[in-house]
Formats: sequence, C-alpha cells, structure tokens
Amino acid sequence: MIQRITLVFLFIFIYQSSFSQVTEKREQYIKKYRVLAISEMQRSGIPASITLAQACLESNNGMSILSRKSNNHFGIKCKSTWRGRKAYHDDDYKHECFRKYSSVKDSYKDHSDFLKKNSRYASLFILDINDYKGWAYGLKRAGYATNPSYANSLIRIIEAYKLYKYDQMISRRQLASLNNNSCIQTGALSNPYRTQRMISRNGLKAVAVKVGDSLSGIAKAFDLKVWQLQKYNDYPLDRVPVKDEILYIEPKRRKAGKGLETYILGSGETVHYVAQMYGVKLSPLYRKNHIKKGTKPKEGTVIYLRHKKPKK
Repeated sequence: MIQRITLVFLFIFIYQSSFSQVTEKREQYIKKYRVLAISEMQRSGIPASITLAQACLESNNGMSILSRKSNNHFGIKCKSTWRGRKAYHDDDYKHECFRKYSSVKDSYKDHSDFLKKNSRYASLFILDINDYKGWAYGLKRAGYATNPSYANSLIRIIEAYKLYKYDQMISRRQLASLNNNSCIQTGALSNPYRTQRMISRNGLKAVAVKVGDSLSGIAKAFDLKVWQLQKYNDYPLDRVPVKDEILYIEPKRRKAGKGLETYILGSGETVHYVAQMYGVKLSPLYRKNHIKKGTKPKEGTVIYLRHKKPKK
C-alpha cells in the first residue's frame, strides 16, 4: 500500500515537472517571437495571437527537428508552387517535403504570405482582428491541419498565455515596451478611421466596413473624395457599403497576386465580389473571362484572376 502511494506521488511529481518545463519553454518562445508576430500582423492582417499559437503548436515551442534544422515554425509543406529550399521529414507519410528557410523571420513571413495568397483562406481576412476563435475555427475548416482538435488547441494556447493582448499592439509606445526589434513595421497597417483595422489585399490598403459606415465618412477619414472610393471599388453612384465588405482606399490592380490563378463562384457570389476579394479591377476581370459587363455567371463558374480564360 505504501509502495503504491509512493508511486502515485512520484507520477504526480514527474507530470508536474514535465508540465512546468513545457510552460517555461512556451513562455520563452512567445517572448522571443512576439514582436515578429505583431510585425507580420501589421503587414498582413493576420492576428498575432493566431500566428504565435500556430508557431507554438507546429514547432513544439521551437524545439521540433523541423524548426531547429530548417527554421520551419509552421509545418508548411513544399506544395507545387514552392521554389525555395527543401527538407524531408516524416509526418502524415514518410519522407514528406517541407519548406526550408534561411531564418525564422523568413518562416513567419512565408506563413503570412501562404495564408494571404491561398484562396481557401480568403474568408478569414474579413474577420475582426480580435476574433481569434473565428480565425482558429476558420483555419481548421480550410484544411490547415488534419487534427480534429486543431482549432481548440490554438484557442487553449491563446487563452492560457493571453496572446490576444498582442492583437491590438500597433503603436510605437506599445511595441517599444516589448523590445526594439528592428523588423517592426510600426504603423504599417494602422488605421486613422475610428478603431477599424486596415486589411492588406493584393498589396493594397483596404478597410472592412462596419455598421454605420458611409462612403462620405470613410472618404473624409482618408482624405479622399467619394467619387474616388466609388471608382476604386467599382461602385455605382447609389451603392451603399454593407457590414464586413472590403473597401479599397487606393486603385485596385489589373490582376490578382502571384499564385492566385482561379476562383470558383459560390452560391450568390458575383464577379464584383471576386474583384473585391482579390483586389482586382472589375472591367479587366470581365474581359479576362469573356463575360459581358453586368452579367451574373452561375454558381460553379471558374473565374480566371491573372490570365485570360481559354476559349472553348
């Protein structure tokens, strides 16, 4: 009986010691890379809390073989579009190809670009910067990881280490309180329009419309004319912006970013919706796809974002 009790206490001691070590490693990791995550949030619009939680989970707090030998802190595999260095590790299958980076900073940057340039994650970028739960569940639904508990794991990390507090740290004074990391792009995506955050799409600045917003109010906040906002966003004169809609404050581009070739229209979606999602001017998008202006293609139509659609 005494021996059994001793073994129970020994087990509890070992468990608590191991848990304490994991906690310490995670706290050290967060402290080391939190400014880098905030910098990427400013550049890409991805919450720093999500970036940090994913990095902690995917890299085992920077202790995994992939992160130590390849600087890959997000478990991103090569994919057909990858042209950089490669490393091979066992994951879901043996000897799988993973991206290899020169630095941890490059890994963080590529993680942001990977989410921004992949159309299946596009819906995440209309979520509020503070909606870390929405981002976590959205990443799981989009297929970032196969683990069915992936979203809940991210949320637990964010809440246990209060990572959500970093999602609004965009001022010089706030960042200076952490450290003077030179990679900070201070104010790169700060928004003078109320408390609304900026969104970066196709290398362009945009805002997510809130309840009560008007074209005149947004135009005034950014020192623009209403007609400029209408032109930038392919708006008719009587169009009223709606909640969560993406509104560009500079001219859109003639094609989507590299790696974004096509988009399949969903139920109720229009060509204008796609143009706003990818920061592409509406008229060139109609021409690329041989669609008459104002036409509403049916659900399932493939929209070409960069090059002309092949004629049948």
